[in-house]
Amino acid sequence: MNKQLCTVYHDTIEFIGKRWMGAILYVLCKGPQRYHELHEQIPGISDRLLTERLNELIDANLVEKTYLCDSKKKVEYHLTDNGQAFQEVIIAIKNWAQTKS
Repeated sequence: MNKQLCTVYHDTIEFIGKRWMGAILYVLCKGPQRYHELHEQIPGISDRLLTERLNELIDANLVEKTYLCDSKKKVEYHLTDNGQAFQEVIIAIKNWAQTKS
């Protein structure tokens, strides 16, 4: 493995390994979610961290935020094409984790 590829791999693992990042991606694999739906499905996550992680996922082009009904208050989060490509990885991790419990 060359040094550049190793760095990219490491950065990716560090990114998805951030606290709650994998849980958010996993919930979004089920389909588009409103903020409160995400919050309900991820027990223990604070509002601050959910907002922070969603913004990081948006910046990484894995998640998109869509405004519903022309309202700034009603939004939905969903995986982008890049996020959907990553979906296989998230599901593989979930399946692996289930064999360990």
